[in-house]
Amino acid sequence: MPQPVRTSFVAILAVPAIFFTLRAVAQSGTNALDIPTRAYTADSPAGGRKPIAIIAGRAIYEDELLPLVEGQLQRLRNEEYELKSRAVETLIDQKLLEAAASRKGITADKLMEQEVSSRIPNPSDTEIEGFYLGQRESRPLEEVKPRLLETLKRAKLDHAREAYMETLRRESGVAILLFPPKVEVGYDPSRVRGNPDAPVTIVEFSDYECPFCRGSEEVIRTVLAKYGDKVKLAYRDFPLRQIHPHSLAAAEASRCASEQGKFWQYHDLLFSVPNKLDAAGLLDHARAVGLNEAQFLSCLNTEKFRSAVDADVKAGSSVRVSGTPAFFINGILVSGAHSPSVLEKTIDSELARLSASSSISGNLGGCASGTADTSALVLRSKK
Repeated sequence: MPQPVRTSFVAILAVPAIFFTLRAVAQSGTNALDIPTRAYTADSPAGGRKPIAIIAGRAIYEDELLPLVEGQLQRLRNEEYELKSRAVETLIDQKLLEAAASRKGITADKLMEQEVSSRIPNPSDTEIEGFYLGQRESRPLEEVKPRLLETLKRAKLDHAREAYMETLRRESGVAILLFPPKVEVGYDPSRVRGNPDAPVTIVEFSDYECPFCRGSEEVIRTVLAKYGDKVKLAYRDFPLRQIHPHSLAAAEASRCASEQGKFWQYHDLLFSVPNKLDAAGLLDHARAVGLNEAQFLSCLNTEKFRSAVDADVKAGSSVRVSGTPAFFINGILVSGAHSPSVLEKTIDSELARLSASSSISGNLGGCASGTADTSALVLRSKK
């Protein structure tokens, strides 16, 4: 396990919940519903759960809104996180620069000039020519050379600035207590690959006939090999049957294989041989992995696991899965096919959060509240 990271610079940003409130305001004059105030009191439970609207004497409570707006609220939470994440990164850079400049007794602008701008040479003619060729520019090189030189130098400055800020972050031990919104996503323990007790769980919603899912198989293998016992994968079905006619039967067949204890062998074969997802192909796969043929056919022909597959689809839809593949890394959605680095960024943040939470709790012990909620903690460098 990674060692806890001690920090000397802590950026704290709480993520407030987003609520939409519908209010029925009693007016002193004519009221369209003419609802007496006593109806509000009579329908309010003793626990203090207050209505947000009243219709003909019946109260409506906030939790009744969730089935109608949860999807929109989750999108808003994600947008809120993105806005706050960019803001906190900007503020951290500003504070780090101010602190470093203060130690040297100069301004932040002067510090950047000394540490970054003055150390960046002008692009060479070879670099400019290579850039020119890559742009497939129709105008002569000499005509566009000044613009290309400026573009290349600006790119070098941006890269050097990021590298310098990364150095300041490492030296200061930046801790960001801001994390993407999470959702609760369950999984089937019989379809888990890797250490069952791994601290990071990837729940994948996938379709055996989806080419993007097939391409993601190598990505997943790479990620699991890199992190070993720290990460496990849980597979869930999300057949897009409207566009993939064999996906539902393939999902059911994989469940029939799981019944005989060979889910992953069958799963891997379905993805590795994508042109054999019809009835004959599914049976060939069953024979290839050594399933009891009669039991497999009985399972498949009676649609024994149809309801279980449908339950996976319903679960995925409830957490905004609309396409495949979709990954939930400890409840954080990463949608679509990506390179390993995209998944690794979230995994690294989760591992850092888990390993550092106790250390950060201790460092924040002097806060006015006396305690610190580290459920949203993440230690990370800017990426």
